[in-house]
Amino acid sequence: VDWPTLRRASLEVEARGFDALWVMDHLAGSPMGGTSSLECFTWLGALAEATSRIHLGVLVANTWNRRLGTLAVAAASVAEISGRPFLLGIGAGAAPDTRWAGEHHAVGADLHDDPVVRHRRVEQLLDLTDEMWHPDRGTHLATFPLPRPTPPRIVGANSTGLAELAGRRADGVNVAWGHPRRADFLLAARRAAGDRPFITTAWAAWSPDLLDPAHPTRMAMEHSELDRIILSANGEHGDFL
Repeated sequence: VDWPTLRRASLEVEARGFDALWVMDHLAGSPMGGTSSLECFTWLGALAEATSRIHLGVLVANTWNRRLGTLAVAAASVAEISGRPFLLGIGAGAAPDTRWAGEHHAVGADLHDDPVVRHRRVEQLLDLTDEMWHPDRGTHLATFPLPRPTPPRIVGANSTGLAELAGRRADGVNVAWGHPRRADFLLAARRAAGDRPFITTAWAAWSPDLLDPAHPTRMAMEHSELDRIILSANGEHGDFL
């Protein structure tokens, strides 16, 4: 989908009263069956200028697509430029033998087949943003952008381990609504978070049926007590774009 179409669709999303506008983080279009993909933080900066009120988010920023410091500064920059709430989804990246890894192999990007290493990468970003975005940060970080309000960090989880990490260290969790273990992941994240404020979200493929609160899937989502439902649309969704 080209930028003029994405811009027009984004303005339509805002006009319809949706709460937030999310983008994906891919280097190329092939993982999502497309012909190209925009770099997500460049895309978000353009959306910050094109729209005026709608919250912005990335679902999810792959921690292997950039150096962690670059990712943290990019997120803080979007938050500052947009002047409105920005939600930072964080992902551990794909294993090297999955279809999602092709774009990384093409550009020689690092990937790890050990999930422990991939999960540690997420935790390292949480460590860095804890320090970099703290109001009393050290002088060595004093001139880095300091986003206010601080972007909530929402970890994309497709395993119990990542869900528990999200609950222990992050501000929220995101699960795929279609995953057969979504309830397990949500429970693990909530238990790890305890009584502190914690955002639970799920993503699902776009369908106009999901705008109906009485639809069975929407009712199941309500029963799961989610804070946000994120609908994913691509070029195949002509009724939306």
